[in-house]
Amino acid sequence: MLYYPEYAMIFFWRIRKRPWYYGWFAKDFHCKIFKSTKIEGGLMCYHPYATVINAKSIGKNFQFRNGLTVGNKNNDNTQLPTIGNHVTVGAQVAIIGAITIGDHVEIGAGSVVVKDVPSHCVVAGNPAVVLKTLPNG
Repeated sequence: MLYYPEYAMIFFWRIRKRPWYYGWFAKDFHCKIFKSTKIEGGLMCYHPYATVINAKSIGKNFQFRNGLTVGNKNNDNTQLPTIGNHVTVGAQVAIIGAITIGDHVEIGAGSVVVKDVPSHCVVAGNPAVVLKTLPNG
């Protein structure tokens, strides 16, 4: 935890506690993950600065970079995204609304995702569009 403060941030978020020794390991990344978000194992955050995550659920092996915004639409917490397994997200991405992102998806940096994304593809742009289909293997 000393050498990877991002790991410490996720660890203390998962146990839902900030013990007295929290400051020894975790740094303030200005990263907010809502407690209502269900996240499976394998979460990787690379430079989690300026990140807000408010999703219905996030699958296994979710990777993201700085500046990620995952949230509701029109300030309505019933309209939250659902993110599948093995999704990789670039920097400065917004994922907004009651949408579903499939499994094995790569989202390019700077993308704005406001519609459902199928599994096994690469998306990018504003609004995000499918650029490439990935093999199902």
